[in-house]
Amino acid sequence: MKNFILTFFLFTGFSSPLISQSLLKGKIVDGRKEPLIGATVVIQSTNQFAITGEEGVFTLENAKAFPIILQINFVGFKESILELREHTTEKLIIQLEDDLELSEVLITARRRSEEVQKVPIPISVVGGPRIEESGSFNVNRVKELVPTVQLYSSNPRNTTLNIRGLGSTFGLTNDGIDPGVGFYVDGVYYARPAATSLDFIDIEQIEVLRGPQGTLFGKNTTAGAFNITTRLPSYTPGGTVELSYGNYGFIQAKTSITGPLTKNLAARVSFSGTQRDGVIENIATGKMINDLNNLGFRGQLLYNPSSKVEIILAGDATSQRPDGYAQVVAGVVETQRAPYRRFEQIISDLNYQLPSRNAFDRKVDHDTPWRSNNDLGGLSLNADVQIGEGTLTSTTAWRYWNWGPSNDRDFTGLPVLSLSQAPSRHEQFSQEIRYAGDFSNKLSGVFGVFFLSQNLKTSPYHTEESGAAQWRFSQSSTSTLWATPGLLDGYGIRTYSTLESVGAALFGQLDWAITEKLHFLPGIRFNYDQKSVDFNRETYGGLQTTDPALLAIKRSVYAPQQFVADVEDQNWSGQATLTYQFNDKINTFGTFSTSYKPVGINLGGLPTANGQPLLELAEVKPEFVRHFELGVKTTPVKGSSLNVTFFNTNIQDYQTLVQTAEVGVNRGYLANAEEVRVSGLELDGNVRLSPFISLNAALAYTDAIYVSFPNAPVPLEETGGESAFKDISGGRLPGISKWAGSLGGEFAKPAKFFKKTGTFFLGTDLFFRSEFSSSPSPSRFLNVEGYALVNARTGFRVTEGFSAFVWARNLLNQNYYEQLLPAAGNAGHYAAVLGDPLTYGMTFRYAF
Repeated sequence: MKNFILTFFLFTGFSSPLISQSLLKGKIVDGRKEPLIGATVVIQSTNQFAITGEEGVFTLENAKAFPIILQINFVGFKESILELREHTTEKLIIQLEDDLELSEVLITARRRSEEVQKVPIPISVVGGPRIEESGSFNVNRVKELVPTVQLYSSNPRNTTLNIRGLGSTFGLTNDGIDPGVGFYVDGVYYARPAATSLDFIDIEQIEVLRGPQGTLFGKNTTAGAFNITTRLPSYTPGGTVELSYGNYGFIQAKTSITGPLTKNLAARVSFSGTQRDGVIENIATGKMINDLNNLGFRGQLLYNPSSKVEIILAGDATSQRPDGYAQVVAGVVETQRAPYRRFEQIISDLNYQLPSRNAFDRKVDHDTPWRSNNDLGGLSLNADVQIGEGTLTSTTAWRYWNWGPSNDRDFTGLPVLSLSQAPSRHEQFSQEIRYAGDFSNKLSGVFGVFFLSQNLKTSPYHTEESGAAQWRFSQSSTSTLWATPGLLDGYGIRTYSTLESVGAALFGQLDWAITEKLHFLPGIRFNYDQKSVDFNRETYGGLQTTDPALLAIKRSVYAPQQFVADVEDQNWSGQATLTYQFNDKINTFGTFSTSYKPVGINLGGLPTANGQPLLELAEVKPEFVRHFELGVKTTPVKGSSLNVTFFNTNIQDYQTLVQTAEVGVNRGYLANAEEVRVSGLELDGNVRLSPFISLNAALAYTDAIYVSFPNAPVPLEETGGESAFKDISGGRLPGISKWAGSLGGEFAKPAKFFKKTGTFFLGTDLFFRSEFSSSPSPSRFLNVEGYALVNARTGFRVTEGFSAFVWARNLLNQNYYEQLLPAAGNAGHYAAVLGDPLTYGMTFRYAF
């Protein structure tokens, strides 16, 4: 077996003040003195770790008193354990053997640094370099690397982030409910789904936890969590500058600079800017729309007053100004309404033709501008204090979200819905305090408290306004009064609403080592949630008349609504996990857990009966989740891992979105399905064929049905039938493919290019999914066909100075839908969110 030399330089800087801060800095190289990029160095029994950069260098702030134990891992080398009893500037040389075994990926999901294969939770981990080099600069692109993740977005506000098909309502977002997938960045909970549209800046890694995690995280997570960690400031000066060019005028610039400000204060400042031309042509204006126009900033200050205290102050701000997100008419369904109320007859009477009947011509003629002004940002203060054999953490955060949209909700060039705008302002304040550590040689765990307050209000109001053609789409009788000139032209609604919510929780989880191999992990959580809504909708415009018949027509399209709702709920939930490690190669676990998704309130308007809002639908009951899973994490042969998980989740009072023919019910309303069930089997694995070739694969089978939903809305094609409701018990849930998977590989080998030492790499990723329903009630028409995407990347990473690589996404230029959406009013036509065509580009990076 070939021996390698790992030269590990451990020193504390160039001046004694840095020594007092227990700053550890090193460089890891192989036997040829070539740097090892991506090696992991962790201080055992803490959540402090570092990953070597492109020069093989790491910086690690030690918050633990000496002696400490360093654990060093790198793919293709045996693990190295190094005990340091005191600071030293002595050069340490450790001889390692090449055995092709996979190095352990370290995660912080349980609030401490641990090896992912030893944690009894199904977790997918995506590292920062893979994210950057594959062009996956936001969550919508990362989902192609993790097949159990689903993200559907018709704009940043109307975004659904799910894991295993669960988390949020499918379709269009209603602000009155909470997401079931927690989205965390450096321990800070981001409450609004618009956060998933952010461009990544300085990502260290992303951990995707599957299944309820309410006993580990502050905010209740009934379906899973995205746990994102960013790169911390360093006491060693350095930085990167990156510039990318691609087709469709793609330009992306990123820069990050870090270094010390004083002997115990370091900073990191990062910027990101992304622009891209549109990929859809609006033939009415001659513009290419659905472009990208993003700017982002992130700054951090790291303060180490002693070796046991770490304080991080962070701030970020993002501004997005795309001309998007337009949807393209993808088809027309013949409803059961009278022929004069169907889409084809309506547009014939109005002498209108769609610009194309093929959505992948990427042509629209929308007469309302698309605008998606999206501003997010905030401040956070995180303090880690070592107490005993654990760490006390306090995370305080304030965040904001400003949303300024304009949409064409009829998806045509006709003046049907002239305005559809829901400008909003959201603010949140959160506080989490937790302790994680060892309580004895057999007992460890984490426990904490969490508080979250939110204020969401219209800014200043939401608007829905009809155009001159609205009468024909809303016409529900053959009365000639519908054609009264100007009756509905300019007629609309303005909605003023405020949502104030408070959530609080106590949570904790223990790890009891019954024996060395058998562990029992109980967890418990107490939730309190309270929400208050003041909703006031006023009508305006249209023909000014006192004729009762004309007023009745106007009221059937838009009617005023006003209600006040105040709901609260409290509950207990918990989990119990039993894990048994047969040997170093096989680790098994079984988990049973319960969880709650908070009570909700309808904020998009209520459906009406005889012109009056159905106030009893204002409140949406909380979901109750019962979940169990069995998992096996294995290392079957050297250089490989193979994990298998079976899960079953039952949800009572499942919160779902109900599409309705009433245009005044903005984006549908919320309701409860009596029970749903989601079960499945997941496999994921890695294999290292040589020190230079690695492969990874994941496969997920998911079966998701409505166990009981007897009064669901009818699908689009049954609109106008004998009943407005349908028993869809046994039908499938939307947005979930039976099969989804990914396959990836990379060849990476040290090489020289123009006398520069670095690494040549070639990688590819395949993502596929089978067809899925795109309608809350199963439909024969609103189904998205399965598709497969191929992404590739290749380039040369140099140890210092310039790196360059090229990348391509959707390499085979596959035409595919991401989502299908019925148009407002249910006339029969539906639109699609189109997946991006082939995109490619080149990235240049300079590291110093």
